[in-house]
Amino acid sequence: MNGHARKPDRSLLRSLLLMVAGSFAFGFALIPLYDVICEAAGIKVNDAPSAIVESEAGAGREVTLEFVSLLAPGSEFELVPEATEMALQPGRLYEAKFRIRSKASVPVVAQAVPSVAPITTSRYLQKTECFCFTPQTFAAGEEREFTVRFIVDPDLPEQVDRMTLA
Repeated sequence: MNGHARKPDRSLLRSLLLMVAGSFAFGFALIPLYDVICEAAGIKVNDAPSAIVESEAGAGREVTLEFVSLLAPGSEFELVPEATEMALQPGRLYEAKFRIRSKASVPVVAQAVPSVAPITTSRYLQKTECFCFTPQTFAAGEEREFTVRFIVDPDLPEQVDRMTLA
């Protein structure tokens, strides 16, 4: 083998190693980037119990919270909110119930990912208890009722009178 064939091999090897290192670094950068994108999109915000406490700070104000069930196409689940909307006072503790049924023929584990609209209001819906905090295991065809407890932060901008929890 002559020296001319080895030079392109080294160049290719160097390029491949740089590509592998770049891909590895990009993979690590995606973790914090994912959190930022999810928060900006209103997805997976407040994915742990909130420490907010009930208060009368929002007395006299009414906000409508709409419940929408959005599932990925081909999902193995059925998720139905007990009520489609609720009138509430910011600062007070409320609860909403959901029925979830697995349509799978085998045991499955799933986790709900809540989304709040408008996106700018997602930080004001403070969940104190939610089935979305942890993965849930379902037996084949199992149906269960879940409760979400939440407080709408009284600091919710005055112009907002309707929110959607999906």
